[in-house]
Parts: sequence; C-alpha cells; structure tokens
Amino acid sequence: MRRTRQQTRRQIIGLIGLAGLAPALPASAQGYPSKQTRIVVGFTAGGPSDIVGRIAAQQLAERLGQSVIVDNRPGAAGTIGADIVAHSPPDGYTLYLASQTSHAVAPYLLTKANFDPVKDVTTIIRVVHNPLLMVVPAASPHKSLADIVNFARANPGKINFGTGGIGSSPHMSMELFKKVAKINITPIHYKGDSAAIVDLLSGQVDMLTSSISALMPYVEGGKLRPIAITGAKRSPVVPQIPTIAESGYEGYEVLTWFGLVGPPGMPKEIVERINKEMSAAIATPAVRQQMLKMGFEIVPNTPEEFNKYLNEEATKWRTLIRELNLKSEG
Repeated sequence: MRRTRQQTRRQIIGLIGLAGLAPALPASAQGYPSKQTRIVVGFTAGGPSDIVGRIAAQQLAERLGQSVIVDNRPGAAGTIGADIVAHSPPDGYTLYLASQTSHAVAPYLLTKANFDPVKDVTTIIRVVHNPLLMVVPAASPHKSLADIVNFARANPGKINFGTGGIGSSPHMSMELFKKVAKINITPIHYKGDSAAIVDLLSGQVDMLTSSISALMPYVEGGKLRPIAITGAKRSPVVPQIPTIAESGYEGYEVLTWFGLVGPPGMPKEIVERINKEMSAAIATPAVRQQMLKMGFEIVPNTPEEFNKYLNEEATKWRTLIRELNLKSEG
C-alpha cells in the first residue's frame, strides 16, 4: 500500500511539473478587462487629440464591458502624458493616444524628453489620420503652389508662415516643404493653430497649414484660398484640392495621425483584444462618418503594421530635425 501511495505521489508531482512547463496567459491577461481602463491624452480637452481619445474611450467601453476614461495630461507637446504611460504597468489598463507630434517629433525636438518613442511603447492600433490643408488669405497674390515657390525663390525670407508651435504638425509640414522645394520662408510660432489662423485672416501671416476641419469654414466663406493638401493622395473630404505631391513634389506626405499605444511589454492577448475591438468600432458607418466630418480617414491595421509605421515616422522626423538642427526647451 505504501508503495502505491509513493507512486501516486510521484505521479502528482510529475504532473505539476509538466503543468509548470505549459504555456499560460500572463496573470494580467486573464479575464481582461476586470476594471476601469484609462486613455491618457497628452493635450488639453477640446482639441483633435481629446476628441479622438473620447470617441475611442466610448467605443472601447461599449465593447469591453468596462468603463474607459480619458485622462488629459497636457504639456511638452504630449510627451508628459506619453512618459507617464511608458512607465506604467503593462497590464492594459493604462493606454496613450499617441500622435505624430508626441511620438515622432517631440521626443527628438525637446531637450527634456526622457522616453524612447519606439522602444518604450507597445503599439496597438493606428486609429485615424488626416492630411493638412495649406492655405493663404483670399487677398493673397499667390493662387497656386508654383506662385508661392517662385516668389519665395526670388525673395528669400520674405514669405512667412504661421504654426501652432515648434514641433507641431503645421510647423513640421512646412519645414519639410521648405526642404523639398528648396525655399527660404520664415516660421511664426503661436500657442496653438487658432491664434495662427486669426493672424492669417487679418493678413499678418502669409500662409499656413492646419487641419481641414479648422480651415474649410473659412475657405467656404471666401476668406481663405486653398492651395494644396499634404497627403500623398487627395482627401475624400476635399477631393477638388490637389496634393503637394502631384503639384511637382513627388513623395511629399505629411499626415497627422492618432493611435493607441501602451507601456512596453503588454501581453499579446490584451493587445490583440484592444485592436480587435477598436477595429470593429471604426469600421461602423456611424463612427466612420463621425471621423470623416472632422477630416479624418481610417486605415485598418494590425499592431505589427502600426509598429512599422511608427518606426518609419520616427525615422523620417528625427532625420529632418537633426538635419535642420531644430531644438526646443519645451
């Protein structure tokens, strides 16, 4: 009898050992989600980042069956919030709405940024993107991109352009255009696009690029003249406006994009779950129409595809920033 018990005991111990070798879901992935999730947004309430973040939170809450809140942590071009998330537990309960500014520009532009925008994230899904619209005042003598370039080459430094701040999409889109067009035009930095648009309307600024949704009301009202779109292809929102690429600068593309990321080391199962639910949300006609009204376009993508895109964007803007020796203390 003792011998049989010993054999049974050895068998049980052996089975326990084998079970320890079997693959298992991380503890944090089991039963996810079991509590509230927060999406950190690195900009103030009411802006494009905040709006996209709140749409994402609402849609995820409905599909995950748990509360999802937006936590605005503005400052340093989005890097304050991004840094918080980069150093949070990788359990899927703290996410960040990354953008071109926060994860492809600011970390290389700001001297105080202390996280790696590629290594210190887990990419989940690129939610939306949109090209910018280049405009001039309606009274401007420049009626096309060629007019602007020809004048700028004949009069270096005489044309200025407004930006929403150093490192913003309007700023970087024009720095890239200056490079490819080989022209010298002068940036005037504001604290946000709205202030720049006010001075553009009054004629104190010669031109700028900004979001389609922000500028089209003025275009339709006859106060601004559209020149070009910064996307590689025409926008379905304003298909009548040509792109910079088709206007003689092949390969030029600047998109403002927003995507969900988490801390490094998130369990694959959680990443795939969030990607699946967010993909389903942005595929619905209601959400797509909501995004389209704001000038956003949607491109379905996997975590791996978003990771590749993020790497490409980071390389593109890091290279330009170093070539131009751009810096900010922000």
